[in-house]
Amino acid sequence: MTATSPGLRLTQYAAGGGCACKVPPGELEKILGDLPTSREGGDLIVGLDHGDDAAAVRIDGDRAVIATADFFTPVVDDPAAWGRIAAANALSDVYAMGGTPILAVNLLAWPRDLIPFEVAGEVLRGGAEICAEAGCHLAGGHSIDDKEPKYGLAVTGLGHPDRLLRNDAGVAGLPLTLTKPLGLGVLNNRHKATGEWFEEAVSVMSRLNREASRAALDGGAVCATDVTGFGLLGHLFKLARASGVSAVVDASAVPYVEGARESLADGFVPGGSRRNLDWVRPHLDADVTDDELLLLADAQTSGGLLIAGEIPGHPVIGELVPAGDTVLRVH
Repeated sequence: MTATSPGLRLTQYAAGGGCACKVPPGELEKILGDLPTSREGGDLIVGLDHGDDAAAVRIDGDRAVIATADFFTPVVDDPAAWGRIAAANALSDVYAMGGTPILAVNLLAWPRDLIPFEVAGEVLRGGAEICAEAGCHLAGGHSIDDKEPKYGLAVTGLGHPDRLLRNDAGVAGLPLTLTKPLGLGVLNNRHKATGEWFEEAVSVMSRLNREASRAALDGGAVCATDVTGFGLLGHLFKLARASGVSAVVDASAVPYVEGARESLADGFVPGGSRRNLDWVRPHLDADVTDDELLLLADAQTSGGLLIAGEIPGHPVIGELVPAGDTVLRVH
């Protein structure tokens, strides 16, 4: 745990945890649709139009700036581990667009009257470790006094404007590759309820998506997203809808972290996972159980990349197919 506050359980200071505390996707889309924001075109290569992981602006012929921000409440009790996970999750948005993060700034909210502020220093230290591993400069940021602890990063990256990974570039016939196992949401929910520590889940969430992003670009991929709070089904639905195709998922090919199925059976299902499934269900044709669908819709924190293309060393879990009556099919 932490030398400054032995036994401190950070997850008990937040109503939600990790990316499971995201605003439900359906509600978010309604609000964003009414905002007077810039539409894609000209130098704005990627904006709000298709719910991509970050925004991208062309600055010259072979460079685009990629910008994102991501933060959330504690997903684990260990402060340094939470910092590493939150930083890896924020950097993932740039990797999911095919970019390289070059600069990050901290975003911190802290209940100073409830949790010693030196614990926040451990969170920041964990984030700094991941930024150093990524080769991304970390400088400054912004902090506020808040009733719930929250941490993340605003990240700026660079990519080639003609080699970005986008939500709307998928075509029928491409396989779907997933680069990290699912089940992080149910395990995080179990950790919050019981204090049990899941080493594999923490390792998966702390792992950068850098190598997967590079492999996707090297393999000629042009379409990808990362799998976070909206779950595999939610993010795949957005990708398929934006690309004008349907998607088929082979549930038996999807990998899971150890203990995920047992935690589901024991009832540790985040509310965000249920909301994800409710959102995609009208667009879903499935012949698997609802338990299987809940795992496929499980709200991930710092999950892997979902790539339209085959990436060596990672499982193919489905394919994109011509648009049909339903956007998603699971068998």
